[in-house]
Amino acid sequence: MIDALALRAELAGLDASAPPQQADIDGWLIRLSPGKAKRSRCINALRQGALPLDDLLARCQAAYDAAGLPLAVRVTPWSQPADLDARLAAKGWGAFDAADVMVLDTLLPDPAPVALQALGAQDYAARVGALRGSSDTAIAAHAERIANAPVSYQGFALNDADGRLLACGQMVVDRDIVGLYDIASAVERQGHGERLCRALLALAHAQGARQAYLQVGSDNSVARRLYARLGFVFAYRYHYRSPEHELT
Repeated sequence: MIDALALRAELAGLDASAPPQQADIDGWLIRLSPGKAKRSRCINALRQGALPLDDLLARCQAAYDAAGLPLAVRVTPWSQPADLDARLAAKGWGAFDAADVMVLDTLLPDPAPVALQALGAQDYAARVGALRGSSDTAIAAHAERIANAPVSYQGFALNDADGRLLACGQMVVDRDIVGLYDIASAVERQGHGERLCRALLALAHAQGARQAYLQVGSDNSVARRLYARLGFVFAYRYHYRSPEHELT
């Protein structure tokens, strides 16, 4: 069941994070957003095409050079060709930013959901960007991506009684599966992130979602423990490789 849900989460995540600036090169999905999120400015090696690997990489490099972005490949258990990770490593490409995808097989309603404030794309991107110290360019690209995603974005803030921001996050409901994204707390280690996630999952259940997924840095033990308390379990890990070794 987890293997099937893992693939579902991967495909749903690709749809949820799609920027307007993307194209297909011989079976590889290239994304060219100037935003902060690496998943919106990387290559997803979805299928093995007809081109030799070096020729394919050269074509991708030209596209990233034209966009003024560094080249990076997101490597997942489904990347093609199947030995892509080893072949990039052999070229000296560094691996970085490993992330765990976690899944929740059964999503249940919350009998006492917390009230959230709905936010438009611009407002949401600005709040998350401020918490993360993002540049104006990255904030604008984030707003553009979530406003134009093929699956509708929903962003929310959790506020205190005086309207001050405690945490914010977004969800993407795709039929009966929901993805949680960009969970950020304005006040750390006070339980606001967990309250926000529980409220998002309850709202998603009310909209028809029955399973869930999210992505978290493999080295972020605090967040992984939080999501485990919500019932999420590890599904798979991905990382990035780049000839520049690591991207900011």
